[in-house]
Amino acid sequence: MKVALVCDWLTNMGGAEEVLLALSELYPDAPIYTSVYNPEKVPAFRDKDVRTSFLQHVPLAKSKHQLFPTLRPLAFESFDFSEYDLVISSASAEAKGIITKPHTKHICYCHTPTRYYWSDYHAYLNRLQFGILNPIVKRRMPKIVHKMRMWDRLAADRVDHFIANSAYVAARIKKYYRREATVIYPPCDTENLKPGGKQKDFFLAISRLIPYKQVRLIVEAFNELGLPLKVAGTGPEEKELRKIAKDNIEFLGYVSGEEKLKLLQECQSFIFAPEEDFGIAPVEAMACGRPVIAYGKGGATESVNGDSGIFFHEQTVDSLVKAVRSFDASKFDTGKIRERAEMFSKERFKRELKELVARELEAPKGPLVGAKS
Repeated sequence: MKVALVCDWLTNMGGAEEVLLALSELYPDAPIYTSVYNPEKVPAFRDKDVRTSFLQHVPLAKSKHQLFPTLRPLAFESFDFSEYDLVISSASAEAKGIITKPHTKHICYCHTPTRYYWSDYHAYLNRLQFGILNPIVKRRMPKIVHKMRMWDRLAADRVDHFIANSAYVAARIKKYYRREATVIYPPCDTENLKPGGKQKDFFLAISRLIPYKQVRLIVEAFNELGLPLKVAGTGPEEKELRKIAKDNIEFLGYVSGEEKLKLLQECQSFIFAPEEDFGIAPVEAMACGRPVIAYGKGGATESVNGDSGIFFHEQTVDSLVKAVRSFDASKFDTGKIRERAEMFSKERFKRELKELVARELEAPKGPLVGAKS
């Protein structure tokens, strides 16, 4: 059986890239097709057979792929998958729009229907991150997105079977694409993320510093609380967040894997404020035996439970402040937290995905549009 893997882009490490790595471990001989690839930003893929589109040679595409929404569909439609029996796409954007032969099974691991076309369109329009280009993008974006929604909806019909990374995302797939999806939670590296070290008094947030991750909300809450907070990660909001943060908040920038592990093991609690599709970061904290304070919507409600953390129920400073003040780390048992995290292990992910692939390869090719896959 010849297998290929596909992803939207390879320009930074995140949850989607960890899923792709796990898929690559399952299918080590499978090449990875993507629109653009920046090896310096994703060193974990350095030894992989990564095949890029024509966008790889377009100026700015490797660093600002967001500027090319109308070219990315062309990039994925240009790939030839005629020789493959199975293609697995890992997608939150255009990778699901590949074109395959009738004999080729296409399974899409969907992180979400494209946010800036569907569920978060208005939010993205109101918080553009293109600097001096913002006025131009804001004027042109509605017309471009209108056309891209039509392409995205039709592209979803090319998928033989959808996998969702959470029940929350499965509901989005059903709403926007009119398709059923099997839920397989993404993998957490529970083998290397383990409890250890001595607990300290600081709270921790690890995130890309972009608006929808709600790090600003966390910073403003801890400005009011005055409690020690460490923030790891980089992004376009970093400069502004450093400017508004008080002395009790420390920005660590990029942290290595070893530094991240130490932070997760030693923090009093992990703070998670976005309404995320799934959100692997809380599970990583739980794997290290640390409880989570999470916003009570989205994928976090499927990973965090009463044994592993608490929720705040409004995305407001006041709601988060109240949750932190009510939090008592002594009420949580490290073993139970760790046990909860093991439900999301990489081994479980690989097993469930292999089982689904085996079922799909035995099934007839292609669902009727609108029918259960």
